Amino acid sequence: QVQLIESGGGPVQAGASLNVSCAVYRLPFAPLAMAWFRQTPGKERDLVARINRSGNLKNYADSVKGRFTISRDNAKKTMTLQMNSLKPEDTGVYYCAATNGNYYTRERDYDIWGQGTQVTVSS
Repeated sequence: QVQLIESGGGPVQAGASLNVSCAVYRLPFAPLAMAWFRQTPGKERDLVARINRSGNLKNYADSVKGRFTISRDNAKKTMTLQMNSLKPEDTGVYYCAATNGNYYTRERDYDIWGQGTQVTVSS
């Protein structure tokens, strides 16, 4: 069974830094485009950052540009989201997503999902 396993979430104070990671199991990692989505109660998942297969193309939501960095390690089959200068509005469940294709922007274009990890930023 293909699995994406997120880790690294938790409660932090505003201004702090936090890394969330996604490990891929039972699936070749190199062909996958990857992304992080964030969901808050009552809302749909929003794209936070995305990265293409080789890692040379990255894209961020306007709200996190300059603060978040997405990266991938194809040898370790992991993707990481480094989050700096966290704000209360960054609070949510962060989901790792993958697809065998381009690094899309829409939730529906990703067909492999992790279970999510909660990030809570308090002021």
